[in-house]
Amino acid sequence: QVQLVGSGGGVAQAGGSLRLSCAASGSIFSINAMDWYRQAPGKQRELVAVITSDSSTNYADSVKGRFTISRDNAKNTVYLQMNSLKPEDTAVYYCRAEIENGKYVGQYWGQGTLVTVSS
Repeated sequence: QVQLVGSGGGVAQAGGSLRLSCAASGSIFSINAMDWYRQAPGKQRELVAVITSDSSTNYADSVKGRFTISRDNAKNTVYLQMNSLKPEDTAVYYCRAEIENGKYVGQYWGQGTLVTVSS
């Protein structure tokens, strides 16, 4: 059984910073891509940032230059450093990971962590 647990959400003022973490645990053989998504009230979930197993990254245009995704393979953890926050960054942030347990590859989601940015 694999579990993803996200943390680090909270309230920040516009222009401030927050750092999200998401740790995978359980029966893990390897972790491929790890992503962060977000879902604002009344909107569809959108991809924010992706990091591959070799640490290549890609970002949504709306966060380029402000957010940085990284990973610590030894800790099975992915991070999202969010700087220069804007009120439109307010959303529930979800981590996702593609994890191989030795038998098959599955997609796993964290429980979501709320980020609120005040103007």
